[in-house]
Amino acid sequence: MATEKVKLLGFVFSPFSRRVEWALKLKGIDYEYVEEDIFNKSPLLLQLNPLRKKVPVLVHGNKVVPESFAILEYIDETWKQNPLMPQDPYARAISRIWANFTEEKVLDGAFTALIFSTGEQQEKALKSTIEALEHIEGDLMGKKILGGESIGYLDIAMGWMSYWLPIWEEVGSRQVLDPSKFPATISWMNKILSHPLIKDNLPPRDKTVAYFHGRRNFFTSG
Repeated sequence: MATEKVKLLGFVFSPFSRRVEWALKLKGIDYEYVEEDIFNKSPLLLQLNPLRKKVPVLVHGNKVVPESFAILEYIDETWKQNPLMPQDPYARAISRIWANFTEEKVLDGAFTALIFSTGEQQEKALKSTIEALEHIEGDLMGKKILGGESIGYLDIAMGWMSYWLPIWEEVGSRQVLDPSKFPATISWMNKILSHPLIKDNLPPRDKTVAYFHGRRNFFTSG
């Protein structure tokens, strides 16, 4: 039942965990947050998510849901207030397609380019990330499923871009979001970042920058 206790296992610097927190707060759901050490995973995390061994994991009563996109849909279908997904089946399908595209092409590409790699691998990842952003700028921005009057599923799924992407650009000393090429995307990012639910539920910027500097040093110093 929706009244059962809710627990979220997450990691402070994870955009995947944070999007679940945004959804829970948007729905007004009380939950217990458990901070995980992703470098020394707890027995609880390994028990709850033996397949992936990753955060986030949502526990609702005796039900366990891993994977942030699956958790978002579970939350939306379990607690009906403040709907995240569009009511129209076609709009829901399109929302899922764009969420997955952004995850695979922008988040993974930007992390590879700005945190994980150098040299030829970095240049290739930068190119593919910018190409993906061009699709978002040209084909998605301005559509009703994104950036509407109320924050929705796709805003939450893609909202990491508003905070993590500029930090990764700073850490990697490279730009992917040229304001002259992506005005609509940057306008949407600013709108997301100014939303009280988002801006009040972000990790401290200085600590986030330091964390990803550490990750980049780890990945590129070998």
